[in-house]
Amino acid sequence: MGGRPVAVRLLLGVPAGTAGTTVLTAAYALERRLRRPNGPLDYDDSDVPGQIVATILHLPSVSGREEHELGLALRWSYGSVFGVAHGLLRQRLPEPQATAAFGGLLMTATLSLFPVLGRTPPPWRWPRSFLVTSLLTHAAYAVTVGVVHDRLDNVTK
Repeated sequence: MGGRPVAVRLLLGVPAGTAGTTVLTAAYALERRLRRPNGPLDYDDSDVPGQIVATILHLPSVSGREEHELGLALRWSYGSVFGVAHGLLRQRLPEPQATAAFGGLLMTATLSLFPVLGRTPPPWRWPRSFLVTSLLTHAAYAVTVGVVHDRLDNVTK
């Protein structure tokens, strides 16, 4: 909690967010290997993120491959920078409350932004497997961000 300047906590959130994104991506790869699905594991694992980026950037005629690449760029940039939110929460809350609040914030964004942006149905209409995958992969991300951020904070004191 407190003690450390906000700027440092924010900066430490970026590598923590990158570590979380790495774990999230590995979790998708592991689940894909175990389940061998015919399609995406959830909406974050689909072309939806790339479609959203293409729409926001007003990119005409984006191919499926380009949607996939835009989605990966969004995952790695957003996932890395979103760790900054964990740094802000750590200024106000001790662990593990900061990570729990961070996970709640992340899931709120995940379950609301896609439907609000018009690319998915509301979460209560998502396939059960999509919800389970989303919850588990994002929990892995949030816990990783919390642990890595804590370790980085302790190492840099």
